[in-house]
Amino acid sequence: MQNQFIKTLNMQIIENEKQYDVVIVGSGAGGGMATKILADAGLKVAVVEAGPFFDPANPDQQTQLKWPYESPRRGAGTTRAFGEFDMAYGGWEIDGEPYNQIGESKFDWFRSRMLGGRTNHWGRISLRFGPRDFKGKDRDGLGDNWPIGYEDIKPYYDKVDKLIGVFGSKENMYNEPDGYFLPAPKPRLHELYYKKGAEKSGVTVIPSRLSILTKRINNERGICFYCRQCSRSCSVYGDFSAGSCLIFPAQKSGGQVDLYVNSMVREVEVNEEGKAKGVLYINKEDRKEYRIRGKVVVLAASACSTARILLNSKSAQHPNGLGNSSDLVGKYLHDSTGTDRMAFVPELMNRKRYNEDGVGGMHLYSPWWLDNKKLDFPRGYHIEVWGGLGMPSYGTGFNPNDLNKYLGLKVGGYGNQLREDVKKFYGSVMGMSGRGESIARKENYCEIDPTTVDEFGIPVLRFNYKWSDYERKQARHMHNTFEEIIENMGGIVLGEKPGADRDYGLLNPGRIIHEVGTTRMGSDPKKSVVNEFEQLHDADNVFIVDAGPFVSQADKNPTWTILALSWRTSEFIIQELKKQNI
Repeated sequence: MQNQFIKTLNMQIIENEKQYDVVIVGSGAGGGMATKILADAGLKVAVVEAGPFFDPANPDQQTQLKWPYESPRRGAGTTRAFGEFDMAYGGWEIDGEPYNQIGESKFDWFRSRMLGGRTNHWGRISLRFGPRDFKGKDRDGLGDNWPIGYEDIKPYYDKVDKLIGVFGSKENMYNEPDGYFLPAPKPRLHELYYKKGAEKSGVTVIPSRLSILTKRINNERGICFYCRQCSRSCSVYGDFSAGSCLIFPAQKSGGQVDLYVNSMVREVEVNEEGKAKGVLYINKEDRKEYRIRGKVVVLAASACSTARILLNSKSAQHPNGLGNSSDLVGKYLHDSTGTDRMAFVPELMNRKRYNEDGVGGMHLYSPWWLDNKKLDFPRGYHIEVWGGLGMPSYGTGFNPNDLNKYLGLKVGGYGNQLREDVKKFYGSVMGMSGRGESIARKENYCEIDPTTVDEFGIPVLRFNYKWSDYERKQARHMHNTFEEIIENMGGIVLGEKPGADRDYGLLNPGRIIHEVGTTRMGSDPKKSVVNEFEQLHDADNVFIVDAGPFVSQADKNPTWTILALSWRTSEFIIQELKKQNI
């Protein structure tokens, strides 16, 4: 049911008649998992989502298997950051929803406005954090340790693997924990070239670990048919998206789940004791303000959106914002580092044409393989590899004529010459991306901008974020590694190596869309926002299940850890409700 059970309370706020056990704000990885676990336990759940309803199996919304010629721009995007066919309603810039910077800060904030959030278009890279990732301070003295360790979360990683499905291989690597894996797909030709070049340099290469079904796990979800379009969200539910894999099953199994879509949460309301009693939200369709009540509020709006809601939730009981007695909400914001390099591989010219689409992501990758104690930067990174015979779409990513200069041939031309060059070079360009761990620092933060509101009248965020030399040196190492691997596989590096004047190619913080840390976890309420069960120190019936509670990021994507922690937190909520502690 969507946006029902409403009656007018007064001229300002419209009251919802229905009382919920739990109100969940956000429907991505954390919110989706909380919905599934709490609804399966018999609780009445309201899910409040800022974007519209979305189902990748709905023909009116489906973009999977559409041909480039079905778009007037051959798939080029006008409102979607990754192209017209990419399944992300939103982006780094959203009309009517601005955000600002402090000084020279350059944080790019990506927001998905749709049921399932970012899980509809992400790369499905599903990596567990390892034992060392929870205790970074013990390793190098930087940042803080988590109040929990790998063994606390391992049972929930196991459950997530079995519920959602992830392919991979058993490798017995201490800080790259194995899980319950489905069969991994075979590497494609460009990945075999990468493997040859990487292993020559001592870089570890293993099958990737993606939440894509290569084998049936239940009767509700289909199996991957290798169309390489996971970013469009799978119409047979063969890859993980929170809506199709968590929220819809919760509804189908009899769960009492009401969806409130196109609903922009303004704040969490509290009672005289300072405990949450529900949320206020703006209905985007009629622009009116509504109140929805619940015994428990679970925030899963994304690290920065949740921080914004908490900071905007000021009251007599919480004058600095809800959960902000430590003055740490919004602080310690950090994103994964990222930089990329492309290569031309002459041996891959004039390739035989065949379908090697595979999954919508890499079949091989390189986890962190070195000891930082022997390097000039403290934390590691992994390498993602891309290329191959993908479906041609808008543009080509490079000028095919230009590659002739590496062969001593004429550059330029049109007509038959251009056509022949496109065929000759098709599949011969590949690339590598480094994605690494940055250091969580208090001076990187988001806060409420007192001068700006969005189109709904809600005060917006402003950011203060700068990379440090730790991240710059890491990026320099990435490019040195990329060049060595490219040379080993007989390739030619494209483009100039970025230097210090360009931060060694570091993308702006926020560009990797892995922002974490704004509501950090800890045992001391003076030094953290939530406890080890992601429960607010200042209001025990408010929980945060997005990436905000992360004390540190790893050299791994955060989604699998968000899911595991959300499951753990949801079980804790069920127990506390049974004990009548909240």
